[in-house]
Amino acid sequence: MGTGGAEPGSLPASGREPAPLKAMFNLRSLRERRLGRLAGIGVSFVVIAIAFVFILPTIADYGGVWRHVRELSALWIVLLGAATVLNVVTFPLPWMVVIPRLGFLGGLRVTQASTALISVVPGGAPMGMAISFGMLRSRNIPTRQAGLGVALTGLWNQLAILLFPLAALALVVAQGGLPGPLEWAAGVGVAVAVAVVVPVAVSLASPRHLRFLGERLAPLAAFAGRLAGRRPAAWSGENLLALRAEAVTLVRERWLALSLTTLANLLTGYLVLELSLRAVGIGLGELSLAESFAAWSLGRLLGSAPITPGGLGVVELGLVGMLVGFAGHDSQVVAGVLIYRFLSLVPTLVLGGIAGLTWKLGS
Repeated sequence: MGTGGAEPGSLPASGREPAPLKAMFNLRSLRERRLGRLAGIGVSFVVIAIAFVFILPTIADYGGVWRHVRELSALWIVLLGAATVLNVVTFPLPWMVVIPRLGFLGGLRVTQASTALISVVPGGAPMGMAISFGMLRSRNIPTRQAGLGVALTGLWNQLAILLFPLAALALVVAQGGLPGPLEWAAGVGVAVAVAVVVPVAVSLASPRHLRFLGERLAPLAAFAGRLAGRRPAAWSGENLLALRAEAVTLVRERWLALSLTTLANLLTGYLVLELSLRAVGIGLGELSLAESFAAWSLGRLLGSAPITPGGLGVVELGLVGMLVGFAGHDSQVVAGVLIYRFLSLVPTLVLGGIAGLTWKLGS
């Protein structure tokens, strides 16, 4: 006999889930996300430990590495410091091209804070882009302008990640080819580049894929907004579609300036590695500029994969493996790579922490 009630276990007539059931699913989703983050952190720690505790010490004794570091002359220390400062001050230049009102100091604070955070939190380039977006919005940069700036600076950087290794490998091959053991590493590096850049390029070319990319970035944008102390702005795939037409216009007007400033920032980063290697005694006769540039380019590729924060452990192993294959001086190579990574990470962590704190305080 009909009672007008629902069958046991069925949904209410409205078709909506009961509030307790919905809350249960939300709690399960939250628990799964937390477990995913914890798993990612665990994997990062394992990779870093394997790199620094088990693999690098088999390549070069840390005692010998430290001797090379202690023997740095005052001139080399000054040159390394100057190159590091030069690299840091070129970070905001691409942002000043796409968002002129941000200015040099504003761009410096955004880039250092976002780079510092992705150096300690897994997530890779997408996380850095989302953090930059949240910081820009916290300074009342319009949503569309902030999104456009993040998209273009990120795209130019990712394109360089792909093109630099190809150019570097071509130079090395022209000089006589890669050593046999490094051929597979070069192949893996190029594969990583394609895996990183092609999806982005396809997304930008296709409205359907661009909408999908926007939906994937939405949770990161919300997270970045919370970090910046703001209510997360509404964000969806439609936002990226709306940006595309403006992006085309901006690129036509400023592509050259954006390209030159991006190159300036990236190549000063390579300069830090180059000087670090020469400072520990590796001469041009042992390691050519093309070879060190190839190793640096492939190291950037490996660092773009969101395996560990800032590519810690992964980049070091990639660089050391390539450079030892070229130069063969284990302790000197490890010393040069560790100096380079110290100068790339530590100043940014310090400046980024200061920038994030002062940005949060609204100063």
